Amino acid sequence: MKTLLVEDSATFRKAFREVFCRLFKTAVVEEAVDGLQALKKVESFRPDLVFMDVRLPGTSGLELTRKIKASHPHIAVIVLTDHDLPEYREAAFESGADDFVVKGSLNPPAIAALVKSISGHTKTRF
Repeated sequence: MKTLLVEDSATFRKAFREVFCRLFKTAVVEEAVDGLQALKKVESFRPDLVFMDVRLPGTSGLELTRKIKASHPHIAVIVLTDHDLPEYREAAFESGADDFVVKGSLNPPAIAALVKSISGHTKTRF
């Protein structure tokens, strides 16, 4: 499973990657800290799954989600945020996100269930 984590917080990226790789031992994880780097990684790495922060330097994760889904509709995108606001949730799905998750709710069982859920209702199978 090729996974791209788009997140500007180095602390969150490190913690998430450790948990994700422990859960999915065959996963290959790349990281991006901003929109430009994320778009380059999508083209070169061709991930199956993208975890996308809502707030990024330079551009929003929602705009990046829109761009990724327009050119690569088969890539599953899960939008991550610190704030469980209805307007964020709605905007994420309008941008084409496959799911929306509050970072504080992420723990190993939740991550495993989320990936299983996404693989069950997208064209991508992990």
